[in-house]
Amino acid sequence: MQIRLERPEDIAAIQSLITAAFKEMPYGSQTEGAVADALRSAGALILSLIAIEDGEIIGHVAFSPVAISGATNGWYGLGPVSVRPDRQGRGIGQALIREGLARLRDMNAQGCVVLGDPGYYSRFGFISDPGLRYGDVPPEYFQRLGFTGIVPEGEVVFHPGFDAT
Repeated sequence: MQIRLERPEDIAAIQSLITAAFKEMPYGSQTEGAVADALRSAGALILSLIAIEDGEIIGHVAFSPVAISGATNGWYGLGPVSVRPDRQGRGIGQALIREGLARLRDMNAQGCVVLGDPGYYSRFGFISDPGLRYGDVPPEYFQRLGFTGIVPEGEVVFHPGFDAT
């Protein structure tokens, strides 16, 4: 498996992958593909990686900037993460997330936040932090991973692309 940055010619396949990956997910909103497209169109898809095997895209992960207490300060949001349904549970999503987090560190990012299963995301070092809030989401499902010793506090706001429907 190879992991690389997305290219313009990958976009249609990424869209199909995201749609298929979330189609049967009980927590999916079926807007994940629109979110990725809206972030891309707005120039806010800071890091978009794909996993390729045998010439086919089998996974995708996106990272975009977030604001904390109204300031953009080098923090990013992880998501959506998508893996082709017939390839889920084989470590592809993990590999994409690990590579993405490493690249964010190389970009001198301050940290990353994610909304998701704490049992899954804790393996990457994400923790719940009562100092960071995201709407009325239960705090255990909103997590952060700081890359430096500086962790801001306040309300986290994702890019407006996340409001795509």
